Amino acid sequence: MDESPEVVRALLRRQDGVLARRQALQAGLDAADVRRMLRGRTWTTLLPGVYVDHTGRPSWTQDAWAAVLATWPAALQGTSALRAFDGPPPREGGPARPTIHVAVARRRARPAPLAGVVVHQVARLDETVLWNLGPPRQRYPDAVLDAAAAAGTELDRVAVLARAAGSRRTTVAQVVAALAHRTRYPRRRWTEDVLRDAAAGTCSVLEHRYLVGVERAHGLPRARRQQREAGVTGVVYRDVALGAAVVELDGRLHHDDPVARDEDLERDLDVAVSGRATVRLGWGQVVGRPCRTATKVAAFLRQHGVEAYARPCGPGCPVGRRPGSELAA
Repeated sequence: MDESPEVVRALLRRQDGVLARRQALQAGLDAADVRRMLRGRTWTTLLPGVYVDHTGRPSWTQDAWAAVLATWPAALQGTSALRAFDGPPPREGGPARPTIHVAVARRRARPAPLAGVVVHQVARLDETVLWNLGPPRQRYPDAVLDAAAAAGTELDRVAVLARAAGSRRTTVAQVVAALAHRTRYPRRRWTEDVLRDAAAGTCSVLEHRYLVGVERAHGLPRARRQQREAGVTGVVYRDVALGAAVVELDGRLHHDDPVARDEDLERDLDVAVSGRATVRLGWGQVVGRPCRTATKVAAFLRQHGVEAYARPCGPGCPVGRRPGSELAA
């Protein structure tokens, strides 16, 4: 039976069953009491000086609490903060414990290494953390920026920003404001451009990546860009046009805007009525799979009367790898 003081039980309730040794001592227990709790298996050790009130496998939230308490004062950072906002993930099989990312103040000594915990020393910790949440975590816009910075590829970074823009937990303007407070940030200019496009509803970053990474790199015919036309809804500008073929680039970070979706459908209908055809490309096609996209765009252009064949963009490019099969990409 747990005979610990009510203040200890209250801490355990508030912290999802996790408690730091220092908290137990501050609440009135002594070292002998802590040893008794551990010896009787009322508590078990998660990290040095941090305990959980059961002997089973800890939940993700309990591991998160343990990481924060073991490095206190600290808060969940980046992907771990976003995970806490979005709710704990389903329990994964296997013995491996999750890796928890925590932020601590840059001015303090770096905590000792802990298994399963990655420590990030950050500036302006107090201003960027929601200390009242359990576990404490970075504010959503700052967590988005750190998660994007840690993403492995450009497409992964776009995916982080896209999820944030569509989450309703923050706005593009709030992420931009958080970025403005940072004196150093990896790929800052690119991130600013992507966020600026998102705020303005344009896709200049995606257009440039299509031009350089798909069209030029693979020898596709040079297209007319931002071609001005009159449509049902007024004057529109076609992103990429060649003869009867139109390539539209959709650089929006999220797609839950019914007005924007309606405008896209109207643009595509206008193209169809004029006897032409539209293909719509997004970040995945242009940034994630540019070589395969070049092959498919070339085939699309040929189907609509434009002589177009994709060529390899370099030694590792899969375009045309099988003789006679451009779609080997």
